Amino acid sequence: MRPINRVDPKMPMQAMKTYSIIAPEETHWRQATCAEAGCGHHLRGWRTTVDERTDLGQFQADYIRKSSGRAFSEHRDDSGMTVFTFEPGQACFAAAQHRVRVDRQELFVVRGGDHRGSTGLIRQHTRPEDWVEDFAEHQTKLAEVINQG
Repeated sequence: MRPINRVDPKMPMQAMKTYSIIAPEETHWRQATCAEAGCGHHLRGWRTTVDERTDLGQFQADYIRKSSGRAFSEHRDDSGMTVFTFEPGQACFAAAQHRVRVDRQELFVVRGGDHRGSTGLIRQHTRPEDWVEDFAEHQTKLAEVINQG
């Protein structure tokens, strides 16, 4: 992952505010089927290549053949790898990780602190307009302080 470039803050963390709009996974997302998530593997099918010359490859191939419950064809490629081709319309192997948003408004949050740490929740707005107004008022106060020198 690329490092984040940040300007070194000139004030302590406690003097900062962080405005965020969030949709926490626990409350704003739910598990979904491949079809609901628009999963490409579900829509177009997919291929899984395994090397049965290894223990892991043998385990994977055995699982696919005997336990996966998915429709597939298989063949060996020129390098000796086993290629399993799965038909569209079935659950992919990552189906348990698929998530979709539930119909719930984001949370409009103001916290004390910044990227160095949080001093806690200051306010959670119920309307986006109030969050925008709060943010604008805060920006105006900062500009006034900067202009005073």
